[in-house]
Amino acid sequence: MNIGIIGATGKFGRPFTAKLLSKPDYHLTLLSKSAGNSYEDSYRITAKNIDATNIKDLKTVLKDQDVVFCAVSGVDQPVIARNLVKVNPKRLIYMTVVGIYNELAEDNGGEYNVDNEKEQIPNRNAVAIIEESDLDYTILRCGYLIYGEEDDYVITKKGETPKGYVSTSKSVEKIALDIIENPELYSRESISITRDMS
Repeated sequence: MNIGIIGATGKFGRPFTAKLLSKPDYHLTLLSKSAGNSYEDSYRITAKNIDATNIKDLKTVLKDQDVVFCAVSGVDQPVIARNLVKVNPKRLIYMTVVGIYNELAEDNGGEYNVDNEKEQIPNRNAVAIIEESDLDYTILRCGYLIYGEEDDYVITKKGETPKGYVSTSKSVEKIALDIIENPELYSRESISITRDMS
């Protein structure tokens, strides 16, 4: 299976790449502005220094991917989301954060809702672009990433109130890997993966 990872050198991308490399049947295309400096090409790795806001480069490197996992942050997310719609990957997993729908309870992380936190606006806008597309996507809404166990999570769907505003990195890795191995899982859904803090 060919898996493209946008944001491969980020806080989540690095450990997730390591986890995927423990699976012998995966070939990884690792993308970020510095991925080519951080990883060496091999029979299982293709690493490219790519700015995901450049649609021409993105189309070239993602054309043969079975799954694209995107873990980026910052103000360029809507541009990257529009580019992903144009690339039209077979399966997209887009990692973002809880609060983009103002779904967090007032007494359990409500300060991170988009109405209270302007830095959430690019997250919200990027997800809206993906949800309005015809892509086979899953939106993974995570809380602040912390160290912890992979089974320390509760999943809620769009329209439901998340149980918390922190997530263990291992639990997000687990759910992402479940989706990669079972592409129909959470297809065209937005789910939160957080520790139960209720």
